[in-house]
Amino acid sequence: MKKITIALLLFPFITFSQTKKISLEDLYKLTTFSSESVPGFRSMSNGSFYTESTKGGLLKKNFVTGDSVETIIAADEAKDDLGKSLSLKDIEWSNNEQKILIFTDREKIYRKSSKAIVYAYDLLSKKTIKIDTAKILHATYSPDGNYVAYVKNNNLFFNDLINHTTRQITTDGEWNAIINGNSDWVYEEELTISKAFQWSKTGRYLAYYKFNESKVPEYKIPLYKDFSLTSYSYKYPIAGEAISSVEIHIYNMATGKDVIADIGSEKDVYVPRIKWTEDDNTLAIAWMNRLQNHLKWLVADAATGSTSLLYDETNKSYIEINDNISFLQDGKHFIITSEKDGFQNIYLGNINSNLTSQLTTNSFDIESILGIDEKLKLIYFIAGYPTPMQRQLFSVQYGRKKISQNQITKEAGTHKITFNEDFTFYVDNFSTINKPPLISIYDSKGKLIRNLKDNAKLNQKLIDYSVGKVEFIKVPNTKGDTLNGWILKPADFDSSKKYPLLFCNYGGPGSQRVLDSWGSANMWQHYLSQNGYIIVCIDNTGTGFRGEEFKKKTYLQLGKLEIEDQIDAAKYLATFSYIDKSRIGHWGWSYGGFMSCLAITKGADIFKMAVAVAPVTNWRFYDNIYTERYMRTPQENTKGYDENAPMYFTKNIKGKFLIIHGTGDDNVHFQNSVMMIEKMIQNNIDFESAYYPNKNHNINGGNTSFHIYKKMSDFIFSNL
Repeated sequence: MKKITIALLLFPFITFSQTKKISLEDLYKLTTFSSESVPGFRSMSNGSFYTESTKGGLLKKNFVTGDSVETIIAADEAKDDLGKSLSLKDIEWSNNEQKILIFTDREKIYRKSSKAIVYAYDLLSKKTIKIDTAKILHATYSPDGNYVAYVKNNNLFFNDLINHTTRQITTDGEWNAIINGNSDWVYEEELTISKAFQWSKTGRYLAYYKFNESKVPEYKIPLYKDFSLTSYSYKYPIAGEAISSVEIHIYNMATGKDVIADIGSEKDVYVPRIKWTEDDNTLAIAWMNRLQNHLKWLVADAATGSTSLLYDETNKSYIEINDNISFLQDGKHFIITSEKDGFQNIYLGNINSNLTSQLTTNSFDIESILGIDEKLKLIYFIAGYPTPMQRQLFSVQYGRKKISQNQITKEAGTHKITFNEDFTFYVDNFSTINKPPLISIYDSKGKLIRNLKDNAKLNQKLIDYSVGKVEFIKVPNTKGDTLNGWILKPADFDSSKKYPLLFCNYGGPGSQRVLDSWGSANMWQHYLSQNGYIIVCIDNTGTGFRGEEFKKKTYLQLGKLEIEDQIDAAKYLATFSYIDKSRIGHWGWSYGGFMSCLAITKGADIFKMAVAVAPVTNWRFYDNIYTERYMRTPQENTKGYDENAPMYFTKNIKGKFLIIHGTGDDNVHFQNSVMMIEKMIQNNIDFESAYYPNKNHNINGGNTSFHIYKKMSDFIFSNL
C-alpha cells in the first residue's frame, strides 16, 4: 500500500483501470462516437467498379480486389469561375459517366430541398461550366448529358451545354402562387418529393409539376435578427383547408411543345408520383383522392397528354405512398407493392390488361424493392423478417409457373443493401442495436468478397467507455396485444437497487423505433443510462412492420391507443423490483413530443415528468396530407381531433413538464407549444419552457444541439 501511495503522490497522472464516461461534449461537440462509411460510393455502369472519395480526389476501385484503378478526378482539378478548386464532396453524375455536377455553397430550404451554385464538369475535356449565376434547385443532367434542367424563382429552365445557351421553359412562376418543377411545402414534407420534374428515358421529353397554391393559407414565421424583426411567409395547408391544385406538363425538347396530361377534372386531389416507363413516349402518373384511400396509376401519351388506367386500388382507411413501382424493359409489365392482403407484398402487373398477380404472400412487411435483374427475372427486396425488428435481403423470381423466394442474408440484425449496376455484387451495411456498422461486399448469392469498413475504432471506444448493452423486451397491453420494446440498463446495473425509468418514444403511424439497428438506442440515451437511469422504448399500437391491421388501428383517433399503450407499459414495468415506480418519465420529439404531452396529461398518474420537443398539441394545427390521411378532416371527425388533443387536458398535469420549440419551425409550428402553454397558464399549471430563436424542426446548428441536450439532461437529472 505504501508503494502505491508514494507512486500516486509522485506521479498523480497515473491511473489504475480508469473507465471513461460519455459526456455531452463527446456527443455534440466532438466526433467521439462517429462511425465509418464509404464516402462518395457509387456503383459504376459496368458493374465491376465503384467510386470512393478521398483527400486526393475521386477514385475508381475494383469491387473484388479493392484496388484503385484510376483517379477519376483529382481533388484540385475542377475550378470555379475564379480559378478556385471546387470541393468534390457534393456531386452528381451523368448517366454516361462522362460528366459530373458539382454543388457548392448549398443552402438548405426545407427538409429535402436546397439550392446551390452548380458547375458542370466534363471529365474528358476537363472543362467547367457554371450552370447559372444564381443559386438553383434540383440541377439534373439529361440522359445524354447534353442538358442540365433546374429550377429558379419557381420556374423551370435548362442549360444547353453544347451550344452554351439557357432556355426558360416556364414563365409564370410566382412566390406563394405558382411553382414549376419544384414541390410545394406539403408535398415535400409528407409525400417526400422535392424535385418535381423528370427526364424521359432518352431525354426527348421533360415532365414536370405545376402547383397552383394561391388558395392555400399563408403562414408567417417571425425571424429575429439582431435589432430587426422580419418574417418568412410561405403556404402551409392545415387540416381541412384548401390544397394546391396540380397539373402535370410534358415538354417536348425538340419542338418546345408543352402538353398537359389528363388526370381528370377533380382539383381536390393529390399527384404523389410521376415515373417514365421504358417507353420514351409514356409517362405514368399516380392519382390519389384527398382522403388518400383511393390510388390510381394512369399512363399518359407524351405527345397528346391523353391518359388510360393502369392500376386501381382502394382501402377502407388509407393507402401510403412509396417508390415501389418499376416498369420492365419488355414494355408489357410492371412491379408494384401493396398491403391489400394485410401485409406489404409484391405484385406483377400487366400494362395492357390492368391486371395484377401476387408474387409474394408473406405474413411480414416488405420495406423496399432494391432492384430487378431482368436477365435472371429476380426481384431483390428488403423485408422485416423473421421479426419486425430485423431487415433481411430476399429475392423472388417472376415470369415462371412456380414462384420461388429466397432469403439471402441470414445474420440477425439490419442489412442495408446497395447493389451494383448488373446485380453481381452488393454492399451490405450491417449492424445491430449493440454493434456499429460492418460494411462488406458480397456476390449476389450472399458469398462474402471482402470487408470495406469494420468500425474497429468505434467498437473499441464502446468498450473503453463501458457502453451498456440494449435488450429487447415484450410488453403486454390491456387489449391483448404484445408490444415490442427495448430496455437499456446502466452498465453497473444492480437488481437489488431501484432505478428511475425514462420512456423514449415516437409512436407515429407506420414508424418504428424498436429496431435491431445501430442508432436505434442513441448515444444520448447511453449517456443518461450511465448517469443512473433505465431507458425504455416501446413501439405502441399504430407503429409499422406488424401488418396493416396493427398499424391502422389508430385511424381517426391519433393519440388514443398510442398513449394507452405507453401507460400500460409503464404500469407493467413499474412492477419490476428494480424500477422506482415513483420516478417514471417520458421524453419525445415531434410525434414523440405529442406523446410526451399526452403522457404528462392523460398519463399523469403514472408519468411524473415529461420533456416534449416540437410537439403537436392539436392536429387542427398540422398539415393536411399527414393529418387527413390518418384523421380525415376536422369537419368530418371533430371528436377524433378534440378528444386526443393534449392542450385540452392540461388541467390533469401533476408532474414536472418541460416544453421546447424552435420559433422557426416550418413543420410543427411554434403555435402548438404556445397554445399548450396558454392552456397551462389558464389552468394554473406550473411548467418550464425553452424556445430556440429561428430554429426549425430539427433545432440544431452551431452550439444549439449541445445546449438543448444539456437543458433536457439537466431537467431529467433534477426532476426524475
